[in-house]
Amino acid sequence: MKNVLKYSTIICLIALTVAACESNKSSDTSASNSPEAKVASDTSSSNFTETALSVTDKGCEPNQLTVASGQNSFVLTNKSSQPLEWEILSGVKVVEEKENIAPGFVQKLKTNLEPGEYDMACGLRSNPKGKLTVKAGVGDSQAKGSVNQGQLVGAIAEYKVYVIKEIDQLVAKNKIFTDAVIAGDLAKAQKTYASTHVHWERAEPIAELFSDLDKTMDSRADDFAKKEADPQFTGYHRLEKALFQDKTTKGMKPFAEKLHKDGLELQKRIATLTIEPKNMVGGAADLIEEVGKTKISGEEDRYSHTDLWDFSANVDGSQKIVELLRPVIQKANPELLARVDANFTKVNQKLAKYKTPDGGFATYDKVNETDKKEMKTAIAALSEDLSQLRGTLGVN
Repeated sequence: MKNVLKYSTIICLIALTVAACESNKSSDTSASNSPEAKVASDTSSSNFTETALSVTDKGCEPNQLTVASGQNSFVLTNKSSQPLEWEILSGVKVVEEKENIAPGFVQKLKTNLEPGEYDMACGLRSNPKGKLTVKAGVGDSQAKGSVNQGQLVGAIAEYKVYVIKEIDQLVAKNKIFTDAVIAGDLAKAQKTYASTHVHWERAEPIAELFSDLDKTMDSRADDFAKKEADPQFTGYHRLEKALFQDKTTKGMKPFAEKLHKDGLELQKRIATLTIEPKNMVGGAADLIEEVGKTKISGEEDRYSHTDLWDFSANVDGSQKIVELLRPVIQKANPELLARVDANFTKVNQKLAKYKTPDGGFATYDKVNETDKKEMKTAIAALSEDLSQLRGTLGVN
């Protein structure tokens, strides 16, 4: 009863906070289907000012940018040999980001920026940050959507409660998991790894807004110049490597203590965070895009092969967002909602095939190639449809 009252109070407070905040700051991402670096020269059909930027293994080119406030479109080219990301940071908080830019490909990120000084996280997480200066523009314009943003207030409040619950569970299970690592209990640490990490995966659109904690808690070895040997490689996947590949807890105490401490800090920050419409609405597509980029390939949990746990958690998180937004999506585009529902059903049916009696999932090496292909097809269709939500709901 106490928890019910706690979360009900949170919903009321969040609704009041969100209603008082600006909700017409927009962001959108789009990708080129060609690996050629082409920058659109005709921007007459849009109020967005385009800025070209290359992301490399060593950073951004150029590493310093100045743009006018208001609507901006960044044309991002990956000039490396591996998928990379680009982020705009205000302190440690992610303002905008584009993840998994394929080698040689171009992707666009559209956003509405306020005047100020920002950092740019470019490529590998071990790279030095770039600088982005946003100067006050004349006649800044805001993107206008087809849905009254006030209609999203209730859904955002409910989503905040969902995220808080997931992070509360993450912290509680983190304690059990990290205590096992510290105690040298390899079997218990292995058993609790996947069931702990799923809570991060469900809440990831919000958890990863804090770039410093995202880096220390959930980075993969590929995010760093020295891979597994890089001292900055910490968090879940560092412990995963030790537990499942090296089959030891030796030397892992500092990593476990750091992970537990970071989880508590994440819980504290999220409690006071105002979730913007773009974070929630865009999160539905971001979670499914991540499944398509890192879960289907088996690279996310490469040491433990517990990818289906994270796969399912990403789907859960995305489906929760759609469920909370269902009334407004139904009103704005019922055909889109019907397609999304149908593809969620297909994906969940495939996942159910690999569920184990204890409530978990079989290791990813047990998934046959036919099912992998069918899941990949359904995920691609789902990702394409969910990418339209921002435009459909007017947070584009």
